[in-house]
Amino acid sequence: MVVAVDAMGGDNAPVVEVEAAVMAARRWGISILLVGDSARIASELKKHQTADLPITVRHASEVVGMHDSASDAVRRKKDSSIRVAFNLVKGGEAQAVVSAGNSGATMAAGMFVLGRIKGIDRPAIATIMPNRKDNTLVLDVGGNVDCKPQHLAQFALMGEVYARHVLGKTAPRVGLLSNGEEECKGNDLTRGAHGLLKGSRSGYVGYVEGRDVFNGSVDVVVCDGFVGNVVLKLSEGLAEAIGSMLKQEISNRFFAKLGYLLARPAFQAFKKKVDYAEYGGAPLLGIQGTGVICHGGSNVKALSNAIFQARESVAKAINNALVVQLSKSLFDEKSLTELLERQEEGSGPVVEAAGI
Repeated sequence: MVVAVDAMGGDNAPVVEVEAAVMAARRWGISILLVGDSARIASELKKHQTADLPITVRHASEVVGMHDSASDAVRRKKDSSIRVAFNLVKGGEAQAVVSAGNSGATMAAGMFVLGRIKGIDRPAIATIMPNRKDNTLVLDVGGNVDCKPQHLAQFALMGEVYARHVLGKTAPRVGLLSNGEEECKGNDLTRGAHGLLKGSRSGYVGYVEGRDVFNGSVDVVVCDGFVGNVVLKLSEGLAEAIGSMLKQEISNRFFAKLGYLLARPAFQAFKKKVDYAEYGGAPLLGIQGTGVICHGGSNVKALSNAIFQARESVAKAINNALVVQLSKSLFDEKSLTELLERQEEGSGPVVEAAGI
């Protein structure tokens, strides 16, 4: 099992990527192919003890920048580190890709080189967020800002499979993010997706609100990439702000400092739970292979955890599980009949979303 790491994608590449690869190889014995400028990678590797580690280097002469157009970068930069990494998976030299580079280009390269799983129109970027009980999977968080109802229905199916096989949820509960739990709420997109998901086998429980991401009432939250990315960035910013404000309040009060000494283990446990680095990266679901997308500013811990996450996704055969699930009808006979009746009543968008 080999993980190809885009060594040139992150904000501090290849320094962080090389150190993360060394950490992952040493800690978990993962075989890693570092892809990028071989001279720069070799220079960084010399700073670490790597003689006994399963790390090799594959040269790539081009880099996709954060401001590059995703589609143009994939088509024109054929020797970019991210495209070469996916080519390694296609050729069987690696089984997964990890990148902290341009997320749009990573997603585009995954689709262009490996293709999509049959039955999935658009891959989705998923992320794991902490909740009161354990964690919640949220998708899409930025890959698809303009979606149709059938896309959200497919996201729900992929999220349910990932939650079951990777997160260990025996019967994942899937919710559709909306501005209220009542069926009359939402917009055209959510109402169309709701109509599809009510007749699906995806563990769907109905509309959920933003607070449900963190209270543990559902295991998977589905939304379009525009909303999902706002949720992601807001959550990260809130966690950072809370930590900063607590630190400031404690430092300004003598008795608060004494209290902190007593409560320090609890604060450390909380910090660990809300630290994005603990969760690695965001799995790219729906391509015919395994890809994990990380923040551009990911630290060593986050990237090493992402490498481990990629290996686990391959080991637990997530793509095989998706193929098996998609081989079954997403809609049962009753739901299809209802959709046809709604079409006769003028509910065109919902039926169009079902592909009828």
